[in-house]
Amino acid sequence: MSGTHSDAVISRRVRALETLLEERGVIGPTVLDEALDAFLAGATPLNGARVVARAWTDPEFKERLLADGTSAVAELGYSAGGVQPQRLRVVENTEDTHNVVVCTLCSCYPVRLLGPSPGWYKSEAYRSRVVREPRAVLAEFGFTLPPDTEITVWDSSAETRYMVLPRRPTTGSLREEDLTAMVTRNALIGTAPL
Repeated sequence: MSGTHSDAVISRRVRALETLLEERGVIGPTVLDEALDAFLAGATPLNGARVVARAWTDPEFKERLLADGTSAVAELGYSAGGVQPQRLRVVENTEDTHNVVVCTLCSCYPVRLLGPSPGWYKSEAYRSRVVREPRAVLAEFGFTLPPDTEITVWDSSAETRYMVLPRRPTTGSLREEDLTAMVTRNALIGTAPL
């Protein structure tokens, strides 16, 4: 089943369920929209960028972030989870290693830290190809790594979400706010450099 076809099937099923719940008086017509709006309020890649900038400027925080991402982001008032709590693992890019995040089963993703997931992240093409040929997929994003850089692909799940800690660009002594502005959602997924 292609990604577009399966998305259409899922959308029809969700709408049928919404209609049934409304018809039976379980929910009002705007309840689900309000719940979705509340869930997404404050969900933005800026949250993940703030976490990264803090890690770049605070070595103790960085150490805690890499050891237990869930607890470290909670220190800043964030979570990786949605309706249910999820564990957050933060993986660090280095000079010799690069990390990329995917969810091969569906599209598990730390929405609160990265905002709504991009369409390509949910696509069957990305989900299946990035694990088999990460260099080729990164090249399609316009991102070419040196041949000797090791690439690790992390597969998110319902229980564990991943976020990449990009390498800090050579910037001198910028303030945390200025560093935050440099971080992109794709860098937090691992499909773009900074």
